[in-house]
Amino acid sequence: MSVAALALIPFGVASGTALLHPGTLLLGVGVAILSTIIPFSLEFEALRRLPPRVFGVLMSLEPAVAAIIGFVVLGETASLRALIALALIIIASGGSSFFQRRDDDAAS
Repeated sequence: MSVAALALIPFGVASGTALLHPGTLLLGVGVAILSTIIPFSLEFEALRRLPPRVFGVLMSLEPAVAAIIGFVVLGETASLRALIALALIIIASGGSSFFQRRDDDAAS
C-alpha cells in the first residue's frame, strides 16, 4: 500500500491542493486505519490465539463476508462466474485447513 500511495502522489498533487486540506488528510488517515491497521492487527491477534485449522476456516469465509457486505451496504451484485469463483476459493481454503495433518496443529 505504501508503494501504491507513493505512485499516486504525483496524480494527487497534479489535481490541485484539495487533497492537502486538513479535513481531507484526516479522512485519508481514517480510511487507512479502518481499512488496514485494525483488520491486520485483529487477524494477527486471532492467529496467535486460535488453532491454525480454525483460523484457516475463518479466513476462508472472509471473501464471502466481503461479498455479502458489498451486496447489503453498497448494493453490489456479483455475476454467476464471480459467485462460482468465490465458492471455489472458500472450498479450497476450508478444505486445506480441514485436511491439514494433526502434526501441524501440535507443532504450533
